[in-house]
Amino acid sequence: MPDPLVTFTDVERLVVDTLKDRPELAGVVVDNRPPPGFNGTQKAVLVSRVGGAWIDDEHLDQPLVDFEVYGPDKSATHAVALAARALTISLRGVSYGGALVVDVVEEDGPRWLPDYHHPGSNRYLSTVRLVIRPA
Repeated sequence: MPDPLVTFTDVERLVVDTLKDRPELAGVVVDNRPPPGFNGTQKAVLVSRVGGAWIDDEHLDQPLVDFEVYGPDKSATHAVALAARALTISLRGVSYGGALVVDVVEEDGPRWLPDYHHPGSNRYLSTVRLVIRPA
């Protein structure tokens, strides 16, 4: 008999829905797409799944998730990046739609990376690996 079909969690929604209303990110747009009129100077955390793999033997999904953090200047952007970093680590143990975040591993901490598509923008980029047990 074949294994039951795995229902994968929308990891971008998991992260966005968990972080967007946190007081530490008040005034910051947290989403998986830029807001209307985005020019790279607004305070924003953009969340994107950029890879990862299913570990069948352990029944775990291990998505890689990028956080692009923007702000009005380098210092403000760095502060938002650090807040998002701390909150991301706190995702360990979060349940979402029946799935459980088993672990959070920082693959690459916040690094300054200019965004040449948005002149005048300030951006930090980081990558985490979430370890998720699907529902």
